[in-house]
Amino acid sequence: MGNLICMTKKDTRDNNHGSKSKRMGRSQRKLLAEEEFLHRQALSMALQQHQLSQRFDGSMSRRIGSTSSRRRNLSDPFSNGKQAPDFLENMKLNKLVLVHGEGFGAWCWYKTIALLEEVGLVPIAIDLTGSGIDLADTNSVTTLAEYSKPLISYLENLPEDEQVILVGHSTGGACVSYALEHCPQKISKAIFLCATMVSDGQRPFDVFAEELGSTERFMQESQFLIHGNGKDKPPTGFMFEKQQMKGLYFNQSPTKDVALAMVSMRPIPLGPVMEKLSLSPEKYGTGRRFFIQTLDDHALSPDVQEKLVRDSPPERVFKIKGSDHCPFFSKPQSLHKILLEIARIP
Repeated sequence: MGNLICMTKKDTRDNNHGSKSKRMGRSQRKLLAEEEFLHRQALSMALQQHQLSQRFDGSMSRRIGSTSSRRRNLSDPFSNGKQAPDFLENMKLNKLVLVHGEGFGAWCWYKTIALLEEVGLVPIAIDLTGSGIDLADTNSVTTLAEYSKPLISYLENLPEDEQVILVGHSTGGACVSYALEHCPQKISKAIFLCATMVSDGQRPFDVFAEELGSTERFMQESQFLIHGNGKDKPPTGFMFEKQQMKGLYFNQSPTKDVALAMVSMRPIPLGPVMEKLSLSPEKYGTGRRFFIQTLDDHALSPDVQEKLVRDSPPERVFKIKGSDHCPFFSKPQSLHKILLEIARIP
């Protein structure tokens, strides 16, 4: 009995508290380790984009996907032993250019890129100016032309007889519209993914007015505005607080993708989303447009998306059930199938 230690109630409480502290410490350390892993993952993706961009004929575009080691001939077997679908073997238009939305970068398409490459398509994801790993200061991006420059540069550097399919997410839809107006001969189809498919004379911000309020109110009262040139100067950008961002964009997305987005998203340049687009019937109006609706979207509600479709009817409309504003995270397989279906439309 000499080894028996009697503990008072206080001793017991102190010991339990110590054990609880250890458990909490381990939990916190685990969370920190996971956050560090996600940060390294995002950095690794960014470095990959940078390395690929160095091989792209001097263009300013930053892109991921379509590397020489992963690119497959349409008639080659896939890694899982399956052959390419018949319609892909004879497809001339197999290149999809993926344009991210506000705050995102080329990194957000990583699931879509993998799925498209597996069926022999060639996805190209581009960083818009001041986004992803593009080195430009977000606060210096004041026009849609500046913001869209990597996309336009890419299109202008395509071979003369080559066309691509554009896919624009959220405000990236404005860049797709801009490209349709300025490089219509390079675009076979334009896909608006819960995107700002604006009409002539409309601003991308106008589409989000229902969620964010009027332009005047947003500019006067928003706590998310960034004054990159000083408080006494007009705002240059904005970025939502993390919790609001999660509620708006990621209400159905996997936790790991949300965590990746939290360490990868950048401020949104204000000028491009406040600029009215000038779209002509001769150029933009002749483009083949398709719209993909996301039916559990908190950033761009299904009602607003329906209005966009009514105001400027596209060739066809597709819908993804259970998807938030980021179907490339929440419903990647459904998005993949729709992209394939649109790609095969004659």
